[in-house]
Amino acid sequence: MAIPWLAALKVVPWGDVIDHAPNVLKAARKLMDRQKAEPEPDTSTAENMAGQSVPSLGELQNRLIAAQVQMEGHAQTQVQLTETLAALAEQNAQLVSAVEVLRLRTRLLAWGMAALLVAMLYLGLR
Repeated sequence: MAIPWLAALKVVPWGDVIDHAPNVLKAARKLMDRQKAEPEPDTSTAENMAGQSVPSLGELQNRLIAAQVQMEGHAQTQVQLTETLAALAEQNAQLVSAVEVLRLRTRLLAWGMAALLVAMLYLGLR
């Protein structure tokens, strides 16, 4: 059961992942900063309603309010998605560093086991 995981871990180019993790985190933070810095879109332009009867002022106000509510919902969703992306990028960076530590510990453990095996063989042949 451990062999597929080991094979999967060996296939992943961890050096590239580690090299690119800070760039992904920086890009996510820039996206979040840009999202906060962007001004609200101009809602003063009305759509061309050719071929339809002229709506009343109350109907136009209701449409405008509905459109504003919808735009606010989309803006809130976009902010949440940007924050989620930044959090995922940060978690990815932490995961990559943790995997690097585990990889080094595994290598150290393998060398230790090899040294222990050599010592046991030496003592057993003596």
